[in-house]
Amino acid sequence: MKIEDFQGGAPRLELEQFFAGRTEAWGMFQDRFGSVRRQFTVDIEGIVKDETLILVEDFSYSDGEVERRVWTVRRTGPDSYEGEAEGVSGKARGRISGNAFRWRYDFDLSINGRVWRVHFDDWMFLQPGGQVVLNRAAVSKWGIGLGAATLCFVKPSQEQAAANDRRRTELAAAE
Repeated sequence: MKIEDFQGGAPRLELEQFFAGRTEAWGMFQDRFGSVRRQFTVDIEGIVKDETLILVEDFSYSDGEVERRVWTVRRTGPDSYEGEAEGVSGKARGRISGNAFRWRYDFDLSINGRVWRVHFDDWMFLQPGGQVVLNRAAVSKWGIGLGAATLCFVKPSQEQAAANDRRRTELAAAE
């Protein structure tokens, strides 16, 4: 696929607009054979300042691991972005066209006590209604596919966000 293929896609994705404030996500990682290796949720808080979007991502994995990643994403042109986060080697680079965003970067991923530098090629698509972004990220090393991460980002209503917070608190207390 080419990002230009989605030029007329609607609704138009604006990263700063979609990710400002609270966003929730659910995802999984499948290995190259299609087996689900990991499932997770992500609570995201987006802060927009000038041409910069700061994303504070709190991951909760099904195996109990938690992780925080903070992205600093800057608009570099009308449809282009670059970003940085701990673990990202160099800069992430992306482009928007219509309802699609392609985001590519190298990431130092810790697997079983070892660090592997892998490449992420993310495709995100804003869905009709403007409240959901679907994301599929191909993960590779030396050009060989290792698997894919699939995520669904949702903009919750204030009521839904409060209910989800209560549920998380109850689950944490029960553990």
